Amino acid sequence: MSKSPITSPLPEADKKTTGAILQATLVDLIDLSLVAKQAHWNVVGKNFRSAHLQLDELVSTARTYVDEVAERANAIGVSPNGKAKTVVESSGIPDYPDGWLSDDQTVKAIVSTLEALIKRLRARIDETDKADLVTQDLLIDIAKDLEQAHWMWQAQLA
Repeated sequence: MSKSPITSPLPEADKKTTGAILQATLVDLIDLSLVAKQAHWNVVGKNFRSAHLQLDELVSTARTYVDEVAERANAIGVSPNGKAKTVVESSGIPDYPDGWLSDDQTVKAIVSTLEALIKRLRARIDETDKADLVTQDLLIDIAKDLEQAHWMWQAQLA
């Protein structure tokens, strides 16, 4: 279908800008959920249980926002694309190592992953300042929750 069946509340230029931001955020969050689940399955060490459970919390947060971002895209007349191929080709999340990682290695990798994603989110928050304040508000909520998670993961390195 070439024409959107959903009318947008945004002017075309703002819809295009906001749609691209939402799409980029969608793939990053899908990838975050996959990376956190990969880490969840492969963390080992003396703090295994707490890291294992904390990773599931991160997966849950990412998945919640995946749906909210995709639904926001739909609401402005942009079809979201969360296919695996799209995620592989366009995610900005750092590559996560294969195999088992100690709890300390896992924490460091997750801190790095969250840091990269938060940096990208903050740039997108700035970009949506003129294009769509509703989307900006959603991105601020996502950043708030991921920055809190980032702090909690970093605290384990102190």
